[in-house]
Amino acid sequence: MQPVKMYTTAVCPYCIRAKQILKSKGVEQIEEIRIDTDPAARSHMMEITGRRTVPQIFIGETHVGGHDDLVALDGRGGLMPLLGA
Repeated sequence: MQPVKMYTTAVCPYCIRAKQILKSKGVEQIEEIRIDTDPAARSHMMEITGRRTVPQIFIGETHVGGHDDLVALDGRGGLMPLLGA
């Protein structure tokens, strides 16, 4: 399974839901990067994604996007192949 990295904050309902979706697909470990406690991580996230909202989800080297992007990817049947790639 591909490694999963997620930029998050402590109080983010979309982050919580995204984690639930990923765990329901068999993801056991998610590397969480808290941007609310690390301004450098926030800057880095914005630099590599062009976005300022959380969550920002990476599966392997692929930037999936946020919660809605994750749901759309799953709806198109693309999430499981990406996780298993």
